[in-house]
Amino acid sequence: QVHLVESGGGSVQAGGSLRLACAASGYTSSRNCVAWFRQVSGKEREGVAAIYTDGGSEYYDDSVKGRFTISQNNVNHTVYLQVNSLKPEDTAMYYCAADLDVVCGPTWSSTWRFNYWGQGTQVTVSS
Repeated sequence: QVHLVESGGGSVQAGGSLRLACAASGYTSSRNCVAWFRQVSGKEREGVAAIYTDGGSEYYDDSVKGRFTISQNNVNHTVYLQVNSLKPEDTAMYYCAADLDVVCGPTWSSTWRFNYWGQGTQVTVSS
């Protein structure tokens, strides 16, 4: 059974930073697309960043380029999202998702392709 568990969310002031973590278990493949999404109540879930765990190709939404960095630790099967220079509009529930044995590619931000999701971690940014 695949499990994804997010952690690291919290409440910060604008300009602050957080490090989100997505700990994965229940699968052995090292060639997966793992992505971070965020969702505000009443709005669609949107892709923020993704990483292909074999080789480390990274993908970012334009709204977070230069502020967010995705990385991985394949030893402990954890994908991180370092979020810097936070803005109030970054406030959302952040989810990680995994698509196993496949590259990320141009559909990295499409929710339909991800079979496994975590429960989410809340990020709140105050002005």
